Amino acid sequence: MKTFRCARIIVIYAVVGMFSVSVPAQNYGNSDFIKKENLLKTVTILASKEFDGRNPGTAGYEKAAGYMASEFQKIGLKPLGDSSYYQFFNVEGNEIVSPCIFNKTENGKTLKEYKLGKDFVCKGFTGSGKINAPVVFCGYGIYLPDAGYDDYKYVDVRNKIVMMFKQNPSWKLDSSAWPNAYERTKGLFAKQHRALGVLYVSLPNDQKPQQPIGSTLHGKGNQQEGMPQLHISIDVANELLASSGFTLSQLQTKIDSLKKPFSINANSSAELNINAIYQPEVRTENIIGFIEGSDSLLKNQYIVISAHLDHVGSQGGKIYFPGANDNASGSSAVLEMAKAFSLSNIKPKRSVIFVLFASEEQGLMGSEYCADHFPVPIDSVVAMFNLDCMGYGDSIQIGNGKSAPQLWNFIHTQDSLYFNKMVSRTWAGGGADLGAFHKKGIPGAYVVSTKSYEHLHQLSDTPETLNGVLFEEITKLTFISAYKIAQGEYVREKINLE
Repeated sequence: MKTFRCARIIVIYAVVGMFSVSVPAQNYGNSDFIKKENLLKTVTILASKEFDGRNPGTAGYEKAAGYMASEFQKIGLKPLGDSSYYQFFNVEGNEIVSPCIFNKTENGKTLKEYKLGKDFVCKGFTGSGKINAPVVFCGYGIYLPDAGYDDYKYVDVRNKIVMMFKQNPSWKLDSSAWPNAYERTKGLFAKQHRALGVLYVSLPNDQKPQQPIGSTLHGKGNQQEGMPQLHISIDVANELLASSGFTLSQLQTKIDSLKKPFSINANSSAELNINAIYQPEVRTENIIGFIEGSDSLLKNQYIVISAHLDHVGSQGGKIYFPGANDNASGSSAVLEMAKAFSLSNIKPKRSVIFVLFASEEQGLMGSEYCADHFPVPIDSVVAMFNLDCMGYGDSIQIGNGKSAPQLWNFIHTQDSLYFNKMVSRTWAGGGADLGAFHKKGIPGAYVVSTKSYEHLHQLSDTPETLNGVLFEEITKLTFISAYKIAQGEYVREKINLE
């Protein structure tokens, strides 16, 4: 018996009229192969301690890449990398090892020891250093004297630790835009003023202030190898400010209401002892495999199904960030869809390429490299599905619909037939790893669940938090849409690049 059965519409004519019944989605193609148990199994493997947070350039990511490449081989995908399934490129690397210490001190003695992962985390591109110094609060940490804004103007931060807001102000100074709120920018300002270290803290007056998170997004510029940089909790920030006469919330209110700097001495000291191994260049890789189309003409047209495999790694030998939803979920879905295509008795007419990107977290580097060095003529790509953070939430979003409306409507039609889980919200311009391909004119769909970022870059992004039912449905919807396009049911549209 064939495992491939097309969805059927049974039309019954009767005296009372005409009725239609659609067969459930699991009977379309090989989509019944896609099950939440298999999706969650792969997520659990990728989010395990063995892969240590999957930070490119580390042993953990290499193990994850090797595991997924071996899975590609097992199901018979043809390799499409520089060497087998691997497409190599170089990125910066920074591995945070032990010690990883942050304490409140007084007269050189420890008053309180802070816990890594709860009270603070290191910025992904922190520098190394062992320091014990006074703390100075410097607002948003912005140095734009020519524009009339300088958080450093009235305080001396030489040989001190600077505490600053991680984000930029929600308001603008005249028509001027703020500099990038990355450690390479704000950390450089602190370094220029001869500070020894930086403590970033989230905005306390936000409706839901961000907790300390792991992040390897650092911006452009030179690495400040001798400057430790942490993201601390709001509670810790208030403890360091306790003798200043101000709370963090009061300081934000004062600065935002006056739209002027208000920097003060915290009247406290802290110890930082951080050890990071920085490498200007370290090799990493995307993973690429494909199924060749069965039609003599259409096989030279391609569908791309992609996700990023990387996450933000581990710190101090004590904590690692599992990245179950971000983005073990997307990587797992790519693998299960590849299995469903590979095991189907009716092969796709168009060729299907499966890609797992490295270094999305560091700034979309894997997808940008892949788009610039695509293994087939990129103009032959008919459509792309990029899967990112798709296992947590309660419904389905398909991004980039304003740039590729025909593709969005095609997917929405499949959802209407089988699931009714898509929301109407969408956007233009690609998004994350889809962006580099969007810029080259490729119609794309950014597949993500709603409310997907509750545990973003936190230790709590674990497999147990995922919604298995939604995860299965969103993967099936993507597979059904991709399969029909691979059979020739969609003609590549000219996208809106504005």
